[in-house]
Amino acid sequence: MIEATALTKRFGGTTAVEDLTFTVRPGRVTGFLGPNGAGKSTTLRLILGLNDPTSGAVTVGGRPFRDRPRGLRHVGALLDAGDVHGGRTAVAHLAVLARANRVPRRRVDAVLADVGLTGAARRRVGGFSLGMRQRLGIAAALLGDPPVLLFDEPLNGLDPEGVLWVRGLFRRLADEGRTVFVSSHLMSEMEHTADDLVVIGRGRLIAAEPVSAFAARGTGSGVRVRTPRPADLARLLTAEGARVERDGPRLTVTGLDAARIGDLACRHSLPLHELAAREASLEDAFMELTADSAEFLTGEAR
Repeated sequence: MIEATALTKRFGGTTAVEDLTFTVRPGRVTGFLGPNGAGKSTTLRLILGLNDPTSGAVTVGGRPFRDRPRGLRHVGALLDAGDVHGGRTAVAHLAVLARANRVPRRRVDAVLADVGLTGAARRRVGGFSLGMRQRLGIAAALLGDPPVLLFDEPLNGLDPEGVLWVRGLFRRLADEGRTVFVSSHLMSEMEHTADDLVVIGRGRLIAAEPVSAFAARGTGSGVRVRTPRPADLARLLTAEGARVERDGPRLTVTGLDAARIGDLACRHSLPLHELAAREASLEDAFMELTADSAEFLTGEAR
């Protein structure tokens, strides 16, 4: 479990993270979302003890991560897939990490097989594609068989097969009872993969809740309607208290469900060519609830 309490980090006059309080629970995949510059990478570094908080605290399994002498046995992390010496082979890179953390050497071959890099184990990392580097970074995170895993943008550079593999991997790790915390800008993947979300903007907490609850906060839900008499139908629906947005023969209606719209159209002899409910998406909710954060933080350092 990861627990942050009033976590704050300032760099000079810039506040990167301010008063963050959230919990990342075991047995669940938790997505970590926010616009560029929101403070996600700083937060991950604070969890791992790579930066000291200005105030507040964050613990992993009830203790600061720095208090754990063999870190990879407790937390596996992928922060930057490119942060590997290009002259080393994949197996040599992992072997060094295993020795430093007193992890059995057999784990090196096991995690290379897990991520599909057995055939490239003795190739130099400098010749790896971005997708292969991501797989190697995931292998390093898995090396100590830790109960807590952190991933920063792990899908960058992966092909569709790789994305599906990572999605399944995160699900399997969570099902084993591990804590899985994933920072990503890919809303569709978080919608498919995450159980919970922690969302921040301008360094502050926006939401910490299940994915379904966060998506429901968006206003993108409604009913799509297409009719050859859009003006007549729009007047009718507005009179019933609905909000109607018109785009030619298409209407987007909020405030009335599809059944009610269909009944009203039938009663007034208005033909319908399309009538479909549209659920609010995670992306809709994210764009709405972080709009101010994105506007003010574009171009700032994370």
